[in-house]
Amino acid sequence: MPQLIIDGRVLEVEPGKTIIEAAFENGITIPHFCWHPALSPDGNCRMCLVTVGAHKKDSDGALLYGDDGNPEVSWFPKKQIACATPVTDGMIVDSISKETVETQNAVMEFLLINHPLDCPICDEAGQCKLQEYALVHSKGKSRFDEEKVAKDKRVQLGPNIIFDGERCISCSRCIRFADEVAKQPVLTFVGRGDKVTITTFPDTTFDSPYSMNVIDICPVGALTSMDFRFKARVWEMSFTDSVCPGCARGCNISIGVMNNEVLRTEPVTNMHVNNYWMCDHGRLAVPTIVNNNRTSGPMIRRDGVLESVTWDEAIAATVERLKSFKPQEITILGSSLASNEDNYLLAKLAKEQLQTSNIDYIQHLSHDFGDDMLRVNETAPNAIGAHTAGIAVGTNGHGVAKLVDRIKHGDVKVLVVLEDSLDDFSDELAEASAGVEALIVLTSHTNLTAKQASILLPTTVFAETEGTFTNIHHRVQHFSPAVVTKDNERLMTMKQSRWDKFGAPNDRWSSGEKRDARPAWKIIQALCVGLGANYAFGSSGDVFNDMAHHLSGFKDMSYPSLKKHQGLILGKGNSPEKEEEVYQSHVMKPA
Repeated sequence: MPQLIIDGRVLEVEPGKTIIEAAFENGITIPHFCWHPALSPDGNCRMCLVTVGAHKKDSDGALLYGDDGNPEVSWFPKKQIACATPVTDGMIVDSISKETVETQNAVMEFLLINHPLDCPICDEAGQCKLQEYALVHSKGKSRFDEEKVAKDKRVQLGPNIIFDGERCISCSRCIRFADEVAKQPVLTFVGRGDKVTITTFPDTTFDSPYSMNVIDICPVGALTSMDFRFKARVWEMSFTDSVCPGCARGCNISIGVMNNEVLRTEPVTNMHVNNYWMCDHGRLAVPTIVNNNRTSGPMIRRDGVLESVTWDEAIAATVERLKSFKPQEITILGSSLASNEDNYLLAKLAKEQLQTSNIDYIQHLSHDFGDDMLRVNETAPNAIGAHTAGIAVGTNGHGVAKLVDRIKHGDVKVLVVLEDSLDDFSDELAEASAGVEALIVLTSHTNLTAKQASILLPTTVFAETEGTFTNIHHRVQHFSPAVVTKDNERLMTMKQSRWDKFGAPNDRWSSGEKRDARPAWKIIQALCVGLGANYAFGSSGDVFNDMAHHLSGFKDMSYPSLKKHQGLILGKGNSPEKEEEVYQSHVMKPA
């Protein structure tokens, strides 16, 4: 393999690699704007200019060394761009000398000549590559006294993206993404020269299902989200790594929260799952799932009306109802929308405490949703996990497919539903469920089934609790709470953004609702204990450890190992994939 020296480090790299790729794979950062590991090199920002040379040789071909023992180098007369210069054997690269840094500083001065001072109103402020390099690779002043070039602002490139031409540094990342990844080549440069800008081709719009990824890879604030625009500053929010519940792919995401609301969702790089990307559907769905139409506070139906009660009253009433019916009269519906931990304890409730085999879950399939990139037709995040955790699809004629007939014949008198709304399966099932003697609903959202419930037990969503999902490729992935509830308030004290943490009661940014909801596993454990079990799980991690002990697929797994390896495959808890260098577009982004 070719051997090169970068800043004194001797590296061996694969043939065909460029200098910047070789540096990145070995933990060396070379300044850049236009380069991205998932896109073809373009070489137009010039920020990655480095000094390149080769080892000097004498007339006999012997390598020459100085008195200090270091190689004598014959440097090329001009700087080379690291993103488009292939590595050759014996190449020597310098990216940190005074001369090289001065060249990079000069490029920054050039890029900032016409750039507007929009930082106070720019959504990218605080996580902007131009700001980062203006701090590290800039003289802090400009010699340009002429009037800056004015370009179009607030240009809508698609249904979700706003473009600001003045902020654009013409790196072409968005153009290459549209061409190479989204497979919708509708973006292009026009007006070459100092008036250059980006636009869509005539009669086209950038409406790819993955269009909003250009917001993440844009190194400046030229591309912003219509959904998030002007809602918050990056330093005002807390960020929590999580898993997208939009489909069974399980894309890794970061959730941005302020005022106890999810304001923004971004992809987190996981080369085993979603690479650097996520779809627009998941990005826009997460804030809606967490913020809207939520249940809060347990309720019991009395005289035909749902009334608010305490948690102790609700749990006691649920236990009393379950005790008063025979096992074969009770049907349990787990959920592919709920975590592995929730489904595991629900299966134990059914099989060990209630001793019923009437257990199933509703599948969520949409044959129009999947594509050849990330989206899959299973639109719930955890169907495989629900099955593996013990919610087996009914094969004894007592599954959800036969539930309507069994309710009508009086065979089912108690129905326990986790997370789903029964009209997701069929309107007929939703109508029939209203006729059971007890409809016990554990749900995070106010849906049709919640409105029909005899007892309503509000549950947290994935962003309010800790747990795991198992994706379509059998990868178990961990998620953490990002939003505060009354149940997790003590745990979340140190995870909140500084504005939420230190806001006064009269501050509008610290008045977000803290819902009275509990993780489903915790509610189910209380029901099990009321029915005679001796469970004492103190956290979802304890539940997961019990799963790892009793279920072979989860053997050798734990929350720390899942977080360390960005997920583990079922049955392979002791053989994780090789860890790779993870590319971060904004290295100075606040934690």
